[in-house]
Amino acid sequence: MTESFDVIVIGSGPGGYVAAIRCAQLGLKTACIEKRAELGGTCLNVGCIPSKALLHSSEFYWKVNKEAAAHGIEISQAALNFPQMMARKNQIVTSFNQGIAGLFQKNKITRITGTAQFVNPTTVSVTNGATQELSARFIILATGSEPTPLPFLPFDERRVLSSTGALSLQQIPKTLLVIGAGIIGVELGSVYARLGSQVTFIEFLDRICPTLDASLSKELQRLLQSQGMQFHLCSKVTSAAVGQTQVTLNVAGQEMRAEAVLICIGRRPYTQGLNLDKAGVAMTEKGAIQIDPSFRTTQPHIFAIGDSVDGPMLAHKASEEGVAVAEIIQGHRPKIHYATIPNVVYTHPEVASVGLTEEEAKAAGLSIKVGTTAFKANSRARCIAEEEGFVKMIAEAKGGKVIGVHIIGANASELIAEAVLALQKGVTYEEIATLPHAHPTLSEALKEAALSVDKRAIHK
Repeated sequence: MTESFDVIVIGSGPGGYVAAIRCAQLGLKTACIEKRAELGGTCLNVGCIPSKALLHSSEFYWKVNKEAAAHGIEISQAALNFPQMMARKNQIVTSFNQGIAGLFQKNKITRITGTAQFVNPTTVSVTNGATQELSARFIILATGSEPTPLPFLPFDERRVLSSTGALSLQQIPKTLLVIGAGIIGVELGSVYARLGSQVTFIEFLDRICPTLDASLSKELQRLLQSQGMQFHLCSKVTSAAVGQTQVTLNVAGQEMRAEAVLICIGRRPYTQGLNLDKAGVAMTEKGAIQIDPSFRTTQPHIFAIGDSVDGPMLAHKASEEGVAVAEIIQGHRPKIHYATIPNVVYTHPEVASVGLTEEEAKAAGLSIKVGTTAFKANSRARCIAEEEGFVKMIAEAKGGKVIGVHIIGANASELIAEAVLALQKGVTYEEIATLPHAHPTLSEALKEAALSVDKRAIHK
């Protein structure tokens, strides 16, 4: 017998579970299908959350050993209990798994564990030992993404690691080669560099984290190098050999060896096995699910969101889209401001950006004014020994509307929220310059950057 719902959501990541909850809040009978035993998708189980837990723990360890003495705290060399660090990470993930399960129960969402595939445009079969069929008036595809492998170097999660495997290592490699110096690569590379690995990045492009404003990319590389990480830019891995104790890479005729290799060359939409052809759902040339501006696929009652569609693969973007689709189904007209979705790199120091980079603004032919301020001039940064980095503000020359803010420094991930609101509301740099900020706080750097646009910065 086929059970019927108003909405079936396939995938319980930050797009899927949020979509399911919002659908239920709007009075729709909702089911959510998840192939994992745990809810939360990639972000919670093998992505954002475990990586941030390890980034925090490794930074804590690094600071105890490198910076405690400067604060008058005398400590002998701190010992590293790596299994306990991993256990803490796992406990955090488990607590959130349970939290989402509780939210499903509270909102009366039917949770179904198993692998989903379309039988026809309105019916889905779910296999988990036995097979059951479900039907719905609307279906939301939120199946996420998976790490992209190199054709000649498949993941074995022992010597050849994906981002998933790097979050579950049993021991710290003495040497680690990271192929790809994008956001995921530099974050995970930072974790193991702090824990004692000799980390070397191999990047095909001429700079790291290429989606960032060029000035931030350059400064981030300099700071990571000061922490002992090495970078080979404009370099391509052409072949590899995996041995019992090490991996050998051929990089433009040069051999490079390490105990493990971490491949971070991007992610690809995960749609395998869904039988999208039976649903009549079309794909793009890049392998994503094709949608219109209202997230509808080529079947108007089937929607797709998050990493399964084109666009930046960000958890918070997926969540916004999940809410939007639920409201569209109920006849509302939500709007997502894609130009004001922030991007963050959780290294030390952090990097956060929103809006146009200076290069993008110039390429678009815009007349702009740019202001910068260094955290070295910020009182709070000095007090907490976080003086590295700067804030860069980009505004339209005529009218002064802020069109981009880029931060490298302590708590950049939190500071960027003010900039996101400024861009979304069309605020001018003058309005930020005259906005009182508490003293001493890191947020004062945003005010100083705004003042700097007109060369009126006080502490510069």
